[in-house]
Amino acid sequence: MTLYPKLIHDALATVRYPGNGKNLIEAEMVADNLRIDGMKVSFSLIFEKPTDPFMKSMLRAAETAIHTYVSPEVEVSISTESRQAARPEPGKMLPQVKNIIGISSGKGGVGKSTVAANLAVGLARLGYRVGLLDADIFGPSMPKMFQVEDARPYAERINGRDLIIPIEKYGIKLLSIGFFVDPDQPTLWRGGMASNALKQLIGDADWGQLDYFLIDLPPGTSDIHLTVVQTLALTGVVVVSTPQAVALADARKGINMFTNDKVNVPILGLVENMAWFTPAELPENRYYIFGREGCKRLAEEMNVPLLGQVPIVQSICESGDAGTPVALEEDSLTGRAFLQLAAALVRQVDKRNVEQAPTQVVKTH
Repeated sequence: MTLYPKLIHDALATVRYPGNGKNLIEAEMVADNLRIDGMKVSFSLIFEKPTDPFMKSMLRAAETAIHTYVSPEVEVSISTESRQAARPEPGKMLPQVKNIIGISSGKGGVGKSTVAANLAVGLARLGYRVGLLDADIFGPSMPKMFQVEDARPYAERINGRDLIIPIEKYGIKLLSIGFFVDPDQPTLWRGGMASNALKQLIGDADWGQLDYFLIDLPPGTSDIHLTVVQTLALTGVVVVSTPQAVALADARKGINMFTNDKVNVPILGLVENMAWFTPAELPENRYYIFGREGCKRLAEEMNVPLLGQVPIVQSICESGDAGTPVALEEDSLTGRAFLQLAAALVRQVDKRNVEQAPTQVVKTH
């Protein structure tokens, strides 16, 4: 039997690619490197991405089609190519980013996202290049806090890859899963789906050159936290808590998660949020609604710095809801407080980078 290209192409035209319903020839997935040597056939199949979920099944189907429609004696050798370059491997995803900082809390409702948003604004006001990733897959809040709920990031072809272009607001590059899902519907995803979405927002986006890349983590300890430490080498973590005993117990667990031997991410410091309440009409008075200086004591006990204490102020909540973080207000007391917090974080990061070796990505087993 003599083999020739049309026989092979006709066989491959019987194989449909599930991604678009077209056959391999119509979909232009057969590369023009077909080689025939006696009863040996070799060629490549072209996929859009190196992580195409149908890759293995298509290789098997193509080989089966040739054996069925040409001859079972044909020796088939199929390699793969992709139109898009592969995503960099873990630990090498953000080569132009100097410092990667997780903003974490042991429990929800302590104002972690508010602190993350205002820290980002504070760092930008100090003149740093800042990126902010909303990694709270199930409760994204950054689109609202930055008044960009209607934003829809687009992809651009850069160095052979389709990369998401972050939204820019107040001098900060911003991405959130909230840009890609219906804000009124719950995100009903299993852990694996959430982790894959997060990897895309990190590795398939054009973050460019940044001094600080802040990651607003979900509350607690979860799949998402594991994904982050297995994907990125974090410079360190800022833990946000209220002075309340319940919140402090969870904050302690969060600190232990990051500092245990397997994860080994430095704690840059604690932020005590809702530290006290001062009514506008009694500016000298402080009411310790959630307890007094609980984070300060926890910081001393755990031997980590207390970066700052943020009081309960109505304007912090209102400005967050309005999409204009209070750190933008240069003259306000709270605006200055967040600027001081940002400056304290910068000092702590510089100290950490001088005194400690770079963090290693947690290996998956």
